Amino acid sequence: MNDGRALAKLYLEQQRVLGGDQVILPPGPSITPDLRPGSVNLTAAPVLPTPGASPGKSEALPPSGVSFDPPSGDLFAADPVQQAGTLAEVATLVADCTKCKLCEARQHTVPGEGPAHARLVVVGEGPGRTEDETGRPFVGKAGELLTKILGAIDFPREQVFICNVVKCRPPENRLPQYDEIAACVPYLFRQIELLKPAVILAMGGTAAQTLLNTKQSLGALRNQIHRFRGIPVIVTYHPAALLRNPNWKKPTWDDVRIARRLLV
Repeated sequence: MNDGRALAKLYLEQQRVLGGDQVILPPGPSITPDLRPGSVNLTAAPVLPTPGASPGKSEALPPSGVSFDPPSGDLFAADPVQQAGTLAEVATLVADCTKCKLCEARQHTVPGEGPAHARLVVVGEGPGRTEDETGRPFVGKAGELLTKILGAIDFPREQVFICNVVKCRPPENRLPQYDEIAACVPYLFRQIELLKPAVILAMGGTAAQTLLNTKQSLGALRNQIHRFRGIPVIVTYHPAALLRNPNWKKPTWDDVRIARRLLV
């Protein structure tokens, strides 16, 4: 595709699909929408097919929301987290970490797991008892439910990178405290830098608020396409919350379908 107008149309359409800011173009013949078959109509609301939907049916994507762009780390800095060049090297640093008090009672650190080329990253709150015992994320009942959720959108767990905001279990599964998140979040940010995923699924309020640097509630953050360093972020309920409140399964299904549509 060498035509400048076609390239511009494709770029603007991609920005709309990913929830970017609206671009207002001046009227003129050079930007008249091409309505021929196969062309991109810049005047229409962006729609993508929903997996499993009937042929011909489509849904408009939700509006853009919070955009958080923390500065990328300097690879030449002395911080070993920023010098880590692979996910395995980040996991090694996590295993030796004693930056906060969560290290005192842990059995295993839980850095996360999944392929280095994963297009979808799932971020939760922190490890639970089973995760602490095994060193793997989302392997208890909540993990089983997550596997089913991913399967429902035709995304096998093996194709997804799954991790948490904090890499050690908080006592009695309490919410991570501010200093614990601050000590651990550089590992998460570096993992995302290395993965360069197409979409991030933030499950639970802690994950959403940390990735988006906001205090807004989970309910206020749903039904929008947020961004973390330009990567679309979809916010939904944590699987553990769904086990306590099955009424949240339907909205969670709506959220993960949005994530799936962005991965088309």
